[in-house]
Amino acid sequence: MKNFNITLLPGDGVGPEVTRAAQEVLHAVAERFHCRFTFDSHLIGGAAIDATGEPLPAETVAACKRADAVFLGAVGGPKWDRGPRRPEQGLLELRRALGVFANIRPARVYDDLLDQSPLRRDIVADTDFVIFRELTGGSYFGEKQRTDTFASDQCLYTVGEIERIARAAFAAARARRGKLTSVDKANVLETSKLWREVVTRIHDADFRDVKLEHALVDSTAMQLIRQPRAYDVILTENMFGDILSDEASVLGGSIGLAPSASLGADRPGLFEPVHGSAPDIAGRDICNPIGAILSIALLLRYGLKQEDEASAVEAAVDTAIARGARTADLAGELGCQAMAETIADELLRAAPRASYAQMHWG
Repeated sequence: MKNFNITLLPGDGVGPEVTRAAQEVLHAVAERFHCRFTFDSHLIGGAAIDATGEPLPAETVAACKRADAVFLGAVGGPKWDRGPRRPEQGLLELRRALGVFANIRPARVYDDLLDQSPLRRDIVADTDFVIFRELTGGSYFGEKQRTDTFASDQCLYTVGEIERIARAAFAAARARRGKLTSVDKANVLETSKLWREVVTRIHDADFRDVKLEHALVDSTAMQLIRQPRAYDVILTENMFGDILSDEASVLGGSIGLAPSASLGADRPGLFEPVHGSAPDIAGRDICNPIGAILSIALLLRYGLKQEDEASAVEAAVDTAIARGARTADLAGELGCQAMAETIADELLRAAPRASYAQMHWG
């Protein structure tokens, strides 16, 4: 029997609720595929600040490094906005500690949810792309200065940081539909000029079979709304990727549907839904757990290399949606836990089928 150790970081707000939902589905995976998951829960974010004064305790980092994969619920909330340490610092520090540099965020619009999109059906139908966001460089990690009269955040990128995320994105595009859009602001920023040069060089040397196009971030933000199905793989830097992936997440009708994976050269990876902590609905059992459950599919695929299990989870989500399962954000009546149980039930009774997205890593 295969045994896997999963570190859970429930975090803040709805984080504990979607973490329980994710566990529900993993229990079903274990039953169907005759494997075993051992769970170890630790503090991060606001919950960690309340308990220890730090958003990322050393004990949490050690547990994550020991794990086969890490699942994160959510961090943050207005409770900690005025404190000396913010919950989000814990997430940034964890990414650095684990060495995860590639954030993968699929954006898919389900046929059965077309009417939930804020855009017309003919615009969003058949949308299926993935964003590769560089995760450890840029202004989020650059040197910061603040006085009473000015503030600055240094945006710094090295050739090596750009090369490794570009190669991962090109490999994914080669395994998908063969198109990569590299997004920058090369008409203004020196970091973006370097980004474009490095991406072009890697393409010309090793990935000529992939169609490469360069686009400015402001234009891309507009085109994601006008023609989202024109994209296959989008490659971009940290801050641009943060913004564009949140924009992309609502194309399908709710940010609660969106998963993500953060990967480095080695295990463990970090897997989390794209949505935030949503403190206004925390504890009410009304949040959508599908983003968390699809993040579990990514955890199985990329973190544990269990493709059949990952495909089965995605298929169970597809079936549940097709049969009308909806949470409140999708004009439905199921609660968070009930939706997770519905998907777990589908997983246990459905036959395996192919994954909807083969986004090969490396």
